[in-house]
Amino acid sequence: MASAGHRSFCFKVVLLGEGRVGKTSVILRYCENKFYDKHITTLQASFFTKKLNIAGKRVNLSIWDTAGQERFHALGPIYYRESNGAVLLYDITDEDSFQKVKLWVKELRRILGNEVCLCIVGNKADLEKDRTVSAEEAERYAEAVGAQHHQTSAKVNTGINELFFSLCKRMMDTVVVEERSRAENSPYSGHAHHSLQIVDTEPEETPATTGSCCSST
Repeated sequence: MASAGHRSFCFKVVLLGEGRVGKTSVILRYCENKFYDKHITTLQASFFTKKLNIAGKRVNLSIWDTAGQERFHALGPIYYRESNGAVLLYDITDEDSFQKVKLWVKELRRILGNEVCLCIVGNKADLEKDRTVSAEEAERYAEAVGAQHHQTSAKVNTGINELFFSLCKRMMDTVVVEERSRAENSPYSGHAHHSLQIVDTEPEETPATTGSCCSST
C-alpha cells in the first residue's frame, strides 16, 4: 500500500527462503545493525519496521521475516499476501536453496501477480571460496523472471543497504506508474482542473521491532 500527498509511501516486504540462508540475519543487520554468529531457528513470522527518506519522500517499510522449515511453507500466503515487494534469499554455498527460490517465484507470481517487486539475493557472500551457485547463473535467472539480483553478506555487512534502497525505488516507481495509468483511464482525464486531490496523513509511529524475533545465519 502507498499513500500520496506530500509524499509518503508505506510498503510491505516479505523475506522468503529456506532455513539457514540468513533471512533474519539480513533483517537484523539492516534494521538494527546487529549480527549474531549463533544460529537460532525462526519458528514463526515476525516483522520489523524501517523508516527512510528517498529523494525527499518518506518511506515506511514493514519487513516480514518467515520461517524456512518445510512444515511452515503452507503458512506462507498468510504472511506474504498484499506484499509490495519480496526478497528471496538463497545461500551461495547451497545449490538446493537457490533451486527452492524458483519455487517461491512461481508461488508469488501466481498469488500476487506481476506487480510485486522481486529481489533474488545470494547471501553469505563472505564465503566466496565455498560458492556453489555462480553469480552469472543467478543473474540470468533473475532477469528471466523480471527480478533484480543482489549479493549480500549479513556477517560483514555488504550489499544490504543497497538491496533495500533499490527495492524501495522500484516499489515507488511501480506506485507512480499505477497511479498514472489510473489517471489516464479515469473519466476525468483530460480535465485536469477537476482532478481529485488525495490528502496525505502521516502513518502512526510503530515500534522498531514487533512479533517474535529469532535468528538464522
